[in-house]
Amino acid sequence: MVRQGLSSRRPVGVTDAVRSVLALQAQEPAAPYLALWNRIDDFDPSDLDRALADGAIVKASLFRFTLHAVDANDIPWARAAMQSRARDAGYHGILDDAGLTAERFDELRERLSTVMAEPHDNTAIERVLSELVPESGDPARLWSALRVVGAFRHAPTTGPWSFGRRPAFLPCTVAADDEPAATAELVRRYLTAFGPATVADMSQFTILKRSALREVVESMADVVAVSGPGGSQLLDVIGGEPPTDATMATLPPRLLGMWDSVLLAYEDRSRVIPDEHRPHVIRRNGDVLPTVLVDGLVRGVWRASADAIEVRALEPLDDATLDDLDHEARHLRRLLADREPTVFSRFGRWWDRLPDGPTITIGS
Repeated sequence: MVRQGLSSRRPVGVTDAVRSVLALQAQEPAAPYLALWNRIDDFDPSDLDRALADGAIVKASLFRFTLHAVDANDIPWARAAMQSRARDAGYHGILDDAGLTAERFDELRERLSTVMAEPHDNTAIERVLSELVPESGDPARLWSALRVVGAFRHAPTTGPWSFGRRPAFLPCTVAADDEPAATAELVRRYLTAFGPATVADMSQFTILKRSALREVVESMADVVAVSGPGGSQLLDVIGGEPPTDATMATLPPRLLGMWDSVLLAYEDRSRVIPDEHRPHVIRRNGDVLPTVLVDGLVRGVWRASADAIEVRALEPLDDATLDDLDHEARHLRRLLADREPTVFSRFGRWWDRLPDGPTITIGS
């Protein structure tokens, strides 16, 4: 939690903040904004607007082949580290089926980069691909692979959170050539952001094979074994500071947005989500709900109404905690007021499926 900036908000810029936490889950447009609001002191959402518009922060299909927002400088190694899994998942096979040798793939990528000097949506790109690679026979399928293994990012299109429901794309930096070095950088950056942790945790966050990660870890002089809870063995970067019990006991309450990365970073979800709460937080369709974090653990979920934040506690919350959460909710509502007061409301169907209990109104 300390490394994720959830022990206290930091006076840092948005690009440095994103880089320090490795990546922000970004399939829901508002999610990166709420993630940074929870981590940056006096966060101004327009700073993230500008960083996304300028390309300093990039939204692209990366870890687990899901959308993440990352520092643009991290794109080359992040894409390179995922190439073996892209092959396993069949994305390179789609390129092969289209007759794209390595040389033709590079030529196509360059042509697309020229054509896509201005943002293109999926339909427009598929039309271009049908002209450039007519033998593929299925431009939509080809584009699904190029989004993962090519060099493309989501282009900001509209408010309130920079991206709308109809994505458009721009070219971005290509993947680096050295996959083992890229994977080592991923290990290093993951542990810096989420460590100490295990190879299984890294695999969970990235979907890279444990065997491949283990091989890279064994070659790294700057990754060491450390003792974990109950005598377990974890990995960390040299100089990494494990959180103390005192620190964990004094973590401030937070209202995390949907898909916050800290909820998805570990194979052992109970590090953040108690086992009994997990079915209510991570839904069967993969939705990860907005959560109430107390002492570093999920204790409830929340939703935004037009005039308050509503909390469904999954276990009792004392008065002091509720006071702190009320303070957080007031700040959150100020963030949402000019953009989307009822953020994540299209996912509201899950509220009625939560365990019975009172709805606690805060921030009104």
